[in-house]
Amino acid sequence: MSGLDPIPPHEAVEMFHDAMVDEHAKSTRESNKHRLQAFVQFCDEEGIENLNELTGRDLYKYRIWRREGQGDGRDPIKTVTLKGQLATLRRFLQFAADIDAVPQGFFEKLTLPTMTNGEDVSETTLDPERAIEILDYLEKARPSTRDHIILALLWETGARTGAIRGLDLEDVDLEGDHPRFSGPALQFVHRPETDTPLKNREAGTRWNRISEKTARYIEDYIDFHRDDVTDEYGREPLLTTSHGRPAGNTFRTTLYRITRPCWRGEDCPHDRDLDECEATHIDHASKCPSARSPHDVRSGRVTYYRREDVPRRVVKDRLNASTDILDRHYDRRSDREQAEQRSDFLPDI
Repeated sequence: MSGLDPIPPHEAVEMFHDAMVDEHAKSTRESNKHRLQAFVQFCDEEGIENLNELTGRDLYKYRIWRREGQGDGRDPIKTVTLKGQLATLRRFLQFAADIDAVPQGFFEKLTLPTMTNGEDVSETTLDPERAIEILDYLEKARPSTRDHIILALLWETGARTGAIRGLDLEDVDLEGDHPRFSGPALQFVHRPETDTPLKNREAGTRWNRISEKTARYIEDYIDFHRDDVTDEYGREPLLTTSHGRPAGNTFRTTLYRITRPCWRGEDCPHDRDLDECEATHIDHASKCPSARSPHDVRSGRVTYYRREDVPRRVVKDRLNASTDILDRHYDRRSDREQAEQRSDFLPDI
């Protein structure tokens, strides 16, 4: 093709990853890298050795190939997952045009699937009542342990796991000595250069108040349970493992484990034989239908705030998310609940 410079698909993908370093968080880069690995595999299988040779027909074949779960040996993938995969490929193709690997505007040949209303929204959440029950259990059975503090911070602040993971000892004011606050608080800080970026970068840097009770549990965690270590950058994380700062996946596996009813000695609500249920094993805790992720804790917290009529602006600032995102992805109140709450502010007809 005239004006194009030959380049193997895998080499163009590596260049794309390198170009993302200056503008995107590490987690975003790793997610994109994982998604594009399937595209590189597709090119290998189709014998596409030069990205210049890619055609619109190839893009259509790739879309079907991914929709059927090819590339990772899985069953057919959900529409929302396919849309995310193809959106990443479109961004890559835009970059590929900038380096003369494909024609300008070529990415437009790759169309995204149309989502039906609500199809791109996860319906799972950690119901506020359950969150409080689990916290009550942890306060009695495992007070001030890392499990307890992880859930307490996720629930009380509604923050993303990346923000909680990035907390250092110096970010936590347990005595309320900060001149702007009259009680305990903690600060989320964007530190991409030392591997703890915030989702919204500098705009995500903020202080959040915490309760006196949570502050005292954190104090006990620091005194009795925290490993006295630094991370690879010499920083002192608030939450630690024996090796330093926890990996991001630690928070997810912790939530899966402690949100299983059987972990707290409760009867299984799914009529499973606990002697045979694979979800009773730590490595398979996510397979319990009752297991919940950190994202579910965040949506549960938003639901709690909205049930209590906390103003959207306050929730938006505390959780560092737009009102549209909060309404679409985190508020799990039923239509009936919302109608009842609206009626409290409307005059009788």
